[in-house]
Amino acid sequence: MDLSIVTQLAETVRVWLFDHVFVLATLVQAGVGLAIFLLAYFLARHMRAWVDARLGEGVLETWPSRFTASLRQLTLPLVWLGLQGLAVLISIEAGVGHGLTDIVLKLLVAWVVIRLGVLMIAQKALANVLAFFVWGIVALDVLGFLQPTIVLLDAAAINIGQDVRISLLMIVEAMITLAVLLWLAAFVSNLLARRLQRAEGLTPAIRVLIGKLLKILFFTIAILAGLNTLGIDLTALTVFGGAVGVGLGFGLQKVVSNFVSGLILLLDKSVKPGDVIAIGNTYGWINSLSGRYVSVLTRDGIEHLIPNEELITQRVENWSHSHNLVRQRISIGISYRSDPHKAIELCLKAVRETERVLDDPAPVCLLTGFGDSSVDLELRFWIGDPTQGIGNVKSEVLLHVWDEFKEHGIEIPFPQRDLHLKPVEGAIPVEIREPKKS
Repeated sequence: MDLSIVTQLAETVRVWLFDHVFVLATLVQAGVGLAIFLLAYFLARHMRAWVDARLGEGVLETWPSRFTASLRQLTLPLVWLGLQGLAVLISIEAGVGHGLTDIVLKLLVAWVVIRLGVLMIAQKALANVLAFFVWGIVALDVLGFLQPTIVLLDAAAINIGQDVRISLLMIVEAMITLAVLLWLAAFVSNLLARRLQRAEGLTPAIRVLIGKLLKILFFTIAILAGLNTLGIDLTALTVFGGAVGVGLGFGLQKVVSNFVSGLILLLDKSVKPGDVIAIGNTYGWINSLSGRYVSVLTRDGIEHLIPNEELITQRVENWSHSHNLVRQRISIGISYRSDPHKAIELCLKAVRETERVLDDPAPVCLLTGFGDSSVDLELRFWIGDPTQGIGNVKSEVLLHVWDEFKEHGIEIPFPQRDLHLKPVEGAIPVEIREPKKS
């Protein structure tokens, strides 16, 4: 890098400081500006309290949430901007210098406009970084340092071979371009994904698949475009990409396997969001499908992240693959002193009183055997909403059975054992006598 450029920039900064900063008029304006800031800080605290009170009363609930949050954060800059603009007008009318006051006003306007402009970015950290970066560029331009800074960054470069030259300016431009392109790719892909979710002609699995393929396509285009801004010949990446691909094939074998398995699951429609499945010891309904795992939410509220590969290689019970009908079986025992015909009739009556039990297919109650302590019955019925839970409907049916049995005198037995003691020959007789009273 040419040191003369650095020397020239340093000289420009020195001249600007002595011409615009270290002068009496500027120091007076700085004092006035500090007073304006303190007044704005005092007023902004009261305005922020007013906004919080309106939010608590629900007055601003109809406003967009991001706008309301940004309005609260921009309370101080907005109040400061108003007071600073008033100070500039007073300075112009009074005919006094207002160079520093005018610069602060321009920077405040730029900050407010930029903060309002990044409202579309949902990620708060990314919005803050982008806002500070853009404001820094505007500040350099307002102060007159933008062009010297560009020259300095362009001078800080290295040459690779005879044709490739990479400077700090190219790297900064590439980072800005890549950040903007990646944000646009995420924004457009999420927008299309939300539109696909409302497409009635597509199944949930196809919607997820198309959304993921579009996201991969947009992000790939964004990355390639960002590399192209560096002047990198993309054709030169083919050999390097092949070598990296082989390395990734060994190092990321499981990741690639899960990704391919996820595509297979989406294509063959074996599972989809909303299905009730059981795999291993996990039972629940599919909350979402991702590129690496399937999110299964159990009735306990625990979310299991199961790798896609396991749903391909293991046995999976899908209770709602082709339909939502699920048959339930409940074993019921009655006493030998009770009438089984009456008990079967009461069981069918109890199950028909349960709201979630379907009438078609009709419930049945069968006598399945004679146990040691009970006559064994089995109640079978169908439900059409397994996502609402299985245990709760079983509990409701059993409570109705209990009420019917109790009302009509059907006894539910419990295990009993009779103990018979046989006399043994040659046993020693035992006699119990009461003690004599003294």
